[in-house]
Formats: sequence, C-alpha cells, structure tokens
Amino acid sequence: MASLSSNYSTFLTLLTTQLKNQDPSSPMSSDSFTSELAQFAGVEQQVQTNTNLQTLIDLTQDGQESSNLSLVGETAIATTSELPLQSGAANVSFTTTSAEPIAIAITNSAGTLVKTEELTSAAGSNTWTWDGVDNSGNQLSDGSYNIAIETSDSAGNTTAVPFTVSGKVTGVTSGDGVIYVDMGASQVDMSKVSSFSGTSASSSASSATSSGA
Repeated sequence: MASLSSNYSTFLTLLTTQLKNQDPSSPMSSDSFTSELAQFAGVEQQVQTNTNLQTLIDLTQDGQESSNLSLVGETAIATTSELPLQSGAANVSFTTTSAEPIAIAITNSAGTLVKTEELTSAAGSNTWTWDGVDNSGNQLSDGSYNIAIETSDSAGNTTAVPFTVSGKVTGVTSGDGVIYVDMGASQVDMSKVSSFSGTSASSSASSATSSGA
C-alpha cells in the first residue's frame, strides 16, 4: 500500500512537471496525453481500492475480536502442556485403555519441578485436579505451569499419555496472525482449544485414584 501510494505521488509529480515544461511549439500529442491520464486514473483507482480493502479487513478483524470477547468466562478445554492454576485449582483429563500406573510431573515457568504425583488410572476417561500445593506442602500462587503425564509397563518402559487441560477464559488476544486464548497467566493458541463450555469442565468418567490407596 505504501509503495503504491508512493508511486502514485511520483506519477502525479512527473505528469505535472511534464505539463509545465513541455515545449509550446511542440505540445504533447493527444494520444500520449490521453494514455498518461488513463494511467493516472488507473493508479488512483488502485490506491482507493486498496484503502477500501484495508478498511474492510479492519472491520472484519474488529468483528472477530468482539465475537471472541464473548468467550471470556467460559471454560476452555485445550490440548497443551501449559497448565493454568486458577483460584488454587488446575484440571487435567486423560484416557487409558486399562488401569495403569500414572506419573504426573508439574514444573514452574523456570523449569523447576514443583509437584509429582503417582496414580492408578481407571480404564477409560480420567480426571485429576491439582490444588496448587507443591511437594513440600506449600501453596503455590496462581500462574502458568507445565505438566507431563506418563505411564509405564511391567518392564519399566515409560510412555507419554495424551491429555487435555481446562481453565476459565480470562481474555482473547492476537499477535502475528494468531489468536490466543488467555486462561489466567496461560496463553494458548486458539487452534489447540477443542471446545468451550459455559460451566466448569467436568467428567462423569472415573477419576484417577492414588496408587497408595
């Protein structure tokens, strides 16, 4: 757009200068003059078209952002390792084909391990809630943490377990052409969000139980 506007201004300057400095005894032919005027009109029209197109894009983006803001307060379910601790609670869901030993590890933004948990899953869907208490019994502040979940077989071989996290949407932002869903301090790419609900995410499936029970 800037380049086209610059060319338009340059063209106008050249045309005006040519008209001022042409030889009166040998004026520009009508064909040449008509051609240049046609070029002038074409450039002007293209500048106006681009301006209108940018206005339309801006209006569309504004409408999209307004629509996204209606998601604030909803509960988002996302496939991400970012775990939002909000109001002293963080929720995770995962599925196993059978009752299996599960190891959960949570790290803070600095990569320091703050919480580990060993569970025995139920066959099917499972949920696990972290109360924000670390391995030393300290209540950690709300924020964005990272979580990993693994299971192991009888030979001790470990395998990553796919999972989703859920959290309350506190905002929707965009940057570099990407829309992000904010869940407290956690910021998740909208493409990783599988669903939204008006109430806190819950599951009727069996919850994971402590392996020590």
